[in-house]
Parts: sequence; C-alpha cells; structure tokens
Amino acid sequence: MERTLVLCKPDSMEKKLSGEIIRRFESAGLEVTAAKVLRLTGPLLAEHYAHLADRPFFPEIVEFMSSRPVLALVLRGPDAVVTVRDLLGPTDSRKAAKGTLRGDLGTDSMRNVAHASDSVENAELEVKRFFRSDEIPA
Repeated sequence: MERTLVLCKPDSMEKKLSGEIIRRFESAGLEVTAAKVLRLTGPLLAEHYAHLADRPFFPEIVEFMSSRPVLALVLRGPDAVVTVRDLLGPTDSRKAAKGTLRGDLGTDSMRNVAHASDSVENAELEVKRFFRSDEIPA
C-alpha cells in the first residue's frame, strides 16, 4: 500500500470542488487517511516549490497558493501515486482529457484543482512536510 499527498488548491476551494475531488479518489479505491485545511505560508511554499524557485512564475505560484486555504489530504491505496496522477490528468488543465479532474474542473496549468506527489519518494517527503506523524493514523 502506498500513500500520497494531494493539496486541493485555492481554485478548487473557491469553487467548492473538494468534495467532488475526494469522491473521485474514493471511487477509485483510495482511502483518505488524513485531512486538514490550512493556509500555506511563504516559508512552507518556498520549501515545497524549491525546484521552481528560479523560474519567472515562482512569485505567482506563491501568491496563488497562499491566496486562500487549501485542503491537504493523505490518500492510501495500491499504486496510490500513479492512480492519483492518472485521475488528475496532465498539469495543464487545457491539455487534460475530459473525465480527468483537471480536464473537467481545472482552467490552466496553475489553476488545475490539485497538487499531487509525483513519485513514491516525493510522496513520503511531502506527507511529512504537511502532516505531523500524530495526525496520521497508523
């Protein structure tokens, strides 16, 4: 069983889409093992998006991701990382197929409803970044 991190981004929270996002993940056999609403801060975003810090759009990402609270989820299931990413579709919602979360609910490459871990290794790092061990049932 794998676990992965999903962040329902500010656009999904503004449009009240988190329930639909969770429903689709659960319908695919994934289990929500932890969830919390939080407001992301500059230091946390700088750590989380460090791989993009030198890109010209980095300030826009920080501004967007801190614009309103997000819903952080830990999902568990067989092949959870790949399953979540398949359900989401490509990062750019304009290129995502209908039937994927981003294809159905997103608008562009930033306002794409959710962040998801891109590997098992990154999932573990990201889960630990957003959740204390006592917030996740064993």
